[in-house]
Amino acid sequence: MSAGVFADVVETQRIPTLVRLAPNLYALTYRLMKMVPARHILRRAAESGRLDRDTSVVETTSGTFGLALAMQCAIDGRPLILVGDPVIDERLRRQLEDLGAVVEIVRHQAAAGGYQASRLARLAEIQTALPNTFCPEQYSNPDNPGSYAMIAELLTDRLGQVDCLIGPVGSGGSMCGTTRYLRQSNPGLVSIGIDSHRSVLFGQPDGHRVLRGLGNSLHPANLDHTQFDEVHWVTEADVFHSTRRLHQDHALFMGPTSGASYLVGSWWAGVHPDSLTVIVLPDEGYRYHDTVYDDAWLTGYSREPRPSPRIVRGPRDADQSWCRMLWRRRSLADVTAGADLIKASG
Repeated sequence: MSAGVFADVVETQRIPTLVRLAPNLYALTYRLMKMVPARHILRRAAESGRLDRDTSVVETTSGTFGLALAMQCAIDGRPLILVGDPVIDERLRRQLEDLGAVVEIVRHQAAAGGYQASRLARLAEIQTALPNTFCPEQYSNPDNPGSYAMIAELLTDRLGQVDCLIGPVGSGGSMCGTTRYLRQSNPGLVSIGIDSHRSVLFGQPDGHRVLRGLGNSLHPANLDHTQFDEVHWVTEADVFHSTRRLHQDHALFMGPTSGASYLVGSWWAGVHPDSLTVIVLPDEGYRYHDTVYDDAWLTGYSREPRPSPRIVRGPRDADQSWCRMLWRRRSLADVTAGADLIKASG
């Protein structure tokens, strides 16, 4: 296959499809959302002279950002080294290596920051050992949120004014970037971020998490807390069952991060029938044939989601259920200080 044809194939992964799920609810449906920042970051680096033909691209990833980089580097003929952890399943690893990527797996968790900190430490070692490297740094590179200007433009062109945007938060790039650009024409846009319990992103203590693609053990520089009006914390059972309902209700075969968006978005759109709501569905479900889409496996998460979230006053008040907090576009420091003040006065 020629490079030009391959580039056309990858372009189909990058451009999302808008699917109407209800009169006031649309899904921004990606085949591979991380293709948006991966392609943008590498092109900007090449244009600025930071990336040439002899440069090795190196990055830490646990999933789809690594796949997006592998696809783009295969097109461009660039060497790629990815540092992951045991969460990368064998099917994905084979796909990455078939695209020419070298995949390293760290086997230990750092005392602070877990696998993500261990991956970053190994990444630094690789960069020291190699003479010419470029790291996309998806967690801190401003070109990550900057890449979503095209998504905001697509939404505005197709739908006009979007009243509410809902999506999962991991690196912070997609939600913060899309929100920021949409608010250039609609400052009143409501932005709702979805996190998992035991994620530090919105002020909970770090801990073991089953969900991937949302949540984090570190605070990414690209996460701008002041972009969010609300934050929802969801459980594994909530997300897995909602993923299956998304498929059963709308024939959209998506991954768990998409199920998280569908859970929150369906509720929000129902409560606000006069608001045009868009939910972000980041990737398809083919990696989850043996888990979320397997009925026997799903019995381990038998509790169905509650019909609506429980509202909480602070991040540490969110128990192991679907919880909602009015964030009100505040910084994490302001939210934490406010929660501490409430407890002290209570």
